[in-house]
Amino acid sequence: MKFPTVQPVILCGGSGTRLWPLSRAGFPKQFLCLTGNDSLLQQAAKRLLGLKRENVPVAPLYIVSNEEHRFLAQEQLREIGAGDVKLLLEPVGRNTAPALTLAALAALEHGEDPVLVVIPADQTIADEAAFQQAVLKAALAAEQGDIVILGITPDKPETGYGYIKVGAADDGAAQVLPVNAFVEKPKREVAEDYLRQGGYYWNAGMFVLKASVWMKVLNDFRSDIAAGTEAAWREKSVDGAFLRPAKQAFADVPSESIDYAVMEKCPDSPFAIKMVALDAGWSDLGAWDAVWNVLPKDENGNAHTGDVITADSRNTLVHATSRLVSLVGVQDIVVVETPDAVLVADKSRSQDVKQIVNALNDRSRGEHALHRKVHRPWGWYDSIDEGGRFKVKRIQVKPKASLSLQMHHHRAEHWIVVKGTAEITNGDKVLMLTENQSTYIPLGEVHRLVNPGTIPLEIIEVQSGSYLGEDDIVRFEDTYGRQ
Repeated sequence: MKFPTVQPVILCGGSGTRLWPLSRAGFPKQFLCLTGNDSLLQQAAKRLLGLKRENVPVAPLYIVSNEEHRFLAQEQLREIGAGDVKLLLEPVGRNTAPALTLAALAALEHGEDPVLVVIPADQTIADEAAFQQAVLKAALAAEQGDIVILGITPDKPETGYGYIKVGAADDGAAQVLPVNAFVEKPKREVAEDYLRQGGYYWNAGMFVLKASVWMKVLNDFRSDIAAGTEAAWREKSVDGAFLRPAKQAFADVPSESIDYAVMEKCPDSPFAIKMVALDAGWSDLGAWDAVWNVLPKDENGNAHTGDVITADSRNTLVHATSRLVSLVGVQDIVVVETPDAVLVADKSRSQDVKQIVNALNDRSRGEHALHRKVHRPWGWYDSIDEGGRFKVKRIQVKPKASLSLQMHHHRAEHWIVVKGTAEITNGDKVLMLTENQSTYIPLGEVHRLVNPGTIPLEIIEVQSGSYLGEDDIVRFEDTYGRQ
């Protein structure tokens, strides 16, 4: 059987506020390793690229991501050998309908019309083979012009998901089912009734359809989204693997989800929509209780990551990042420890963690957005101490990478090399420093840090001055195109 060309699309937006303090605006949940050794984005990429094992022609990955997360996404995909990847970068978030439209326009740009397989970056699936078989069934139907959604076989009366109501298969095969309606998140007694009746599936936001079909239905239902996104795409800029739609034009596109813009309108329209059932251990990891559900547990129902010791405790989730966490005589709680914040919550209230994030945001506290350790395209820095007029950072620079040529108006810096070799521009001088050597960057001096070696460079940076914010940077040159 000849399969159509599949264009994998991963929607990599979202902030994952209910998984704070591990997930933050600057490092959201799709980049976290919550189960296994791969991040959720890496798991999603491997899941789609695995279709090649089924002898399916698979085009290079499209990742639709926020501009601010481009280097995180690119580096994580490089780590797993994802190959040629195109990152379609949203200058502002406009929800999933414009995001999918960017992918469809990119797929159609060279005269081809592949089947788009569209999945979110922040889900887990235990049975990858079952997922791929469901995608193959959906792709064959989509090649004929159908819009196909993957529906999750429910195993409990879940009230946190929307539902898909299906009818009987026309051919009796019960593999590709007609969708009769989409149902909003139900109350518990309604969800229990759905489970008893059968014919209802969870909507996981996974779609399979040809690029041209998406543009056709979008133009029919939401021509404003189609026209606005097309205008932004026409004025796009291309920087290697990064494709950027025009900023202002994309910001003017209405913000709408795929479901509201198109899918929920299809059952009562000439555009029929179909569903393939997926029973593969799916979870959207929407909150800490969902993470607890998918993790391995001890004989008392405890799921622990990191340095954890418990006594007489049951059904707990602990994620320890940087220190020992101990529990005594507790049950049904979540404890998440990071170097700069600790969450303690009743497991049944884990959906409400977003209230803490909102409070942090209202108080203009940085813990809602960034970790103490911040990843950059050249490496990372960890703010290990600070006080009045000083801050201490540990900085690691990747081999052959460099920071921007820059200066600061309000601070001076002392740099001490603790590992590797540093090439340092300090005013009109260029220095080569190795372990246990140091230099001083006066306030207002133009400077740059480069790792010319083949091993990571680590330095300790001591800042001193009247203002130590990250926005006190004037960049003159930057390898990564930052302003």
